[in-house]
Amino acid sequence: MKKVHFSDDHHIHVPRGAFLLTVLIISILLSILSENLTIGPSWTILSIIVILLVPMVFSMIRGHHGWTRVLALIIIGVVTLGLVSSVVFLVYSLFHHKASAASLFRSAGLLWVVNIGVFGGWYWEIDRGGPLKRHSGKSEPADFLFPQMTFDINGWEKWTPTFLDYLYLAFNTNTAFSPTDTMVLSKRAKVVMMIQSSIALLIVAVLAARAINIA
Repeated sequence: MKKVHFSDDHHIHVPRGAFLLTVLIISILLSILSENLTIGPSWTILSIIVILLVPMVFSMIRGHHGWTRVLALIIIGVVTLGLVSSVVFLVYSLFHHKASAASLFRSAGLLWVVNIGVFGGWYWEIDRGGPLKRHSGKSEPADFLFPQMTFDINGWEKWTPTFLDYLYLAFNTNTAFSPTDTMVLSKRAKVVMMIQSSIALLIVAVLAARAINIA
């Protein structure tokens, strides 16, 4: 069996500060949800993320980019599980009237914001093989085509998307249920974007249904 080796380019700096901050924020948001909308205690996801962030930060400091990405994907997977399970419980609460209108609106709003952060992280990690490949100049074919890549403008020749660009893409997808100024090229990116749009649409549908019931 072929062994997997991580080829670490220790000299390459991958700016992951915004990613770490976003992951921590969405974990905190998940922790303040009602326990009716979480699997187990509401602080479970936050505790898991904090535990995983410790070796990830250590790996970043040591320049072990391979392990850093593995941990990043695990972290994104954990918060995605927390998001999806909470959305399922949210829909269940709507039909079984297990939450007040105020609580339902608050939870739906929090999950709508969490959805942006979670999928901003996914876009950041999958585009062109991940942040290391993008910053090392060894990137895979693009998953997203940003406007800056389509114009020959002085000062933008070496432009590389940052985490904020992927967060902006996720925000647009949440609000318009589709990309706006960025083209989606790969099949995997289209699948991930369809999942995000579906979750956002489901959350909005829950809010609309509850508002109709109140009216």
